[in-house]
Amino acid sequence: MIFVTVGTHEQPFNRLIEYIDRLKKQGIIDDDVIMQTGYSTYEPKFCEWSKLYPYQKMVELVEKADIVITHGGPSSFIMPLQVGKVPIVVPRQLQFNEHVNNHQVEFSKAVAGRQGNIIVVENIEDLKETILNYSNIIKSMPAEMKSNNARFNSELEKIVEDVFKKVKK
Repeated sequence: MIFVTVGTHEQPFNRLIEYIDRLKKQGIIDDDVIMQTGYSTYEPKFCEWSKLYPYQKMVELVEKADIVITHGGPSSFIMPLQVGKVPIVVPRQLQFNEHVNNHQVEFSKAVAGRQGNIIVVENIEDLKETILNYSNIIKSMPAEMKSNNARFNSELEKIVEDVFKKVKK
């Protein structure tokens, strides 16, 4: 199953919703597809969809999905990472009136470069090949979030220990 989410930003993301629906219609995607379409005005004809799902249902859909496709909103692509999935991220773009600027493009590319655990697709025409080759693409990618929490906690522990050593003297 493929799960697609465009988040809750108030501008439509018809470009992504229509493209996936077209791939499903053409039989290029033969998996079931479930979409969260948000404020998009296009209503899919070949995929199951809802404008919004409750958060717990979103988690359930992400856990069940073989492929998760999201827009470039951090909450939308971090959650799949938290359950061990490598998301395909299609950032919203200003030129298509999908957002107020291109921060999703810039941010998702920065995360991909730094963390290496998301697949960014800027050109919608590249999405078909990304979906078809998903299994091969993710083989060498980490499917988890890299976090600095453990290092931070370790460093903080050292500082606290040093403070207590100085207090005892």
